[in-house]
Amino acid sequence: MEVTWVEPLRTEAESSHRDEPSSAVEVVPPAPGQRVVTVSKSPTRIAFERLRKDRVAVVSAGIFLFFVLIAIFAPLIVKIPGTDPYTYNQDLVDTYGFPTIGPNSEHWFGIEPRLGRDNFARWVYGARPSLIVAGTATVLTVLIGTTIGLIAGFVGGWVDRVLSWLIDFVLSLPFLLFAIAVSGVLVASLGGAEGAAAEEVATVRFWTLIGVLSFFGWAGLARLIRGQVLSLREREFISAARVLGVPTRKVLFKELLPNLVAPIMVATSVALPAYIVAEAGLTFLGVGLIEPTPSWGLTISFARTYYRADPLYLWLPVAGITILVLALSLLGDAVRDAFDPKTRR
Repeated sequence: MEVTWVEPLRTEAESSHRDEPSSAVEVVPPAPGQRVVTVSKSPTRIAFERLRKDRVAVVSAGIFLFFVLIAIFAPLIVKIPGTDPYTYNQDLVDTYGFPTIGPNSEHWFGIEPRLGRDNFARWVYGARPSLIVAGTATVLTVLIGTTIGLIAGFVGGWVDRVLSWLIDFVLSLPFLLFAIAVSGVLVASLGGAEGAAAEEVATVRFWTLIGVLSFFGWAGLARLIRGQVLSLREREFISAARVLGVPTRKVLFKELLPNLVAPIMVATSVALPAYIVAEAGLTFLGVGLIEPTPSWGLTISFARTYYRADPLYLWLPVAGITILVLALSLLGDAVRDAFDPKTRR
């Protein structure tokens, strides 16, 4: 909320007794003969203003937006060289599966060993599943974790004990082992029937991966939100809302939730790059995405056999994952610093 008021001119002696403004108040120095205008800003607005002034955050956000645009407009981008990620050019590979051509005007990054698919098209389309899986899992993690943390911290009693036990149980599970086991079981039961089309199995793998990442990701945020709510629920504005008979739902989402923007933003900025790495890692291990879905992790897994003869085939997806995750990590650090009132960059 932004409030503006006008104060009368004060003498120098009177001005010296005024308290210094807090970090949430911006004082505009008056020109001769003008009055002082004081503008109060919310912590969220101050944080976003600090982000706009942070060059690292701006550049990192630009890189992230670049990859998002590549994923959105992938069908249009691959039309420029006239390729697609699914066409097999068997005439361009030798009997051992190695490409007989290098990067050229038709195949900008060359072709894939063994199958002859266009590397540029596979790289462009490979950004899609990484961002969709990571983005969807992040949204589900934030929604589930925030809701459970709010309820556990505010209601208390046996509800808090049950939800806290559930949070601790999920956090105690070994992620990698359960991700491999759960993914295999779900794929076998939902899409692993004999004779199932490859596209159907790939779709099941895609949504299974999102579910696994979301299931193991929400507990950490829920514990963080619960701790914040435990301290906020004793504040005067919450006590006043209870005395006035404000419904619990409105207290949770109208009074408490706006005060949790900072931890939620920080958790979101940290979860997104973590899920991108997790998707690529699980796919590399063979329990993530499968053919015919274009995936950077899948390309890295296939490139292990041909990285000596065709290093570009390996380093393209590695560079894509590295640049994207690095940009998101730097952006997450900037978001954390911007929302931390004790930090000054």
